[in-house]
Amino acid sequence: MVFNVSVRKVLNCTIDRAFRTPMLCDVTKIHTGFGLMPKITHVKDDDNWGKPGFSKRIFADKSWTFVGGEVSSDTVLSRIENVQWKIQVADFKSWMLGFSKFVGEWNVKELESNRIEVTYSYYLYANVWYLFPLNWLFTNLFWKIYMNRVLRNIEILILNEEPYLYP
Repeated sequence: MVFNVSVRKVLNCTIDRAFRTPMLCDVTKIHTGFGLMPKITHVKDDDNWGKPGFSKRIFADKSWTFVGGEVSSDTVLSRIENVQWKIQVADFKSWMLGFSKFVGEWNVKELESNRIEVTYSYYLYANVWYLFPLNWLFTNLFWKIYMNRVLRNIEILILNEEPYLYP
């Protein structure tokens, strides 16, 4: 079963800045933790990050649901410049409520100069049928709140003109 959640926001910046910031800036400033989601501490094997087909390994802090260390890998599935990123989060190193992978999309659309609509979506793939009610609650309650927090962190990086770590 696939669970889907999306959030939208209009950002006051260039389309290039809205497109590049979430994937090419420091992920530790984006995924800062919340509730059962530990904060990201660092990444490894990210030499080609931002290019379709390439991955990076994600490491997170200790939390009440995670012992700390490597948590997953992120892979760029597609990159359509100033339009869309599509990434996959998989290879979970801890139990994820029966989810096997998350596929995220970051879509940008210029409404007018320096007014960009962002649609941030996730498709969460679950394969343990008896956990589907819990998966639905996680997706529609917790994950949506978490995504809005991530979107706010990205907006702060945009406003601060945070430098990119990747080309």
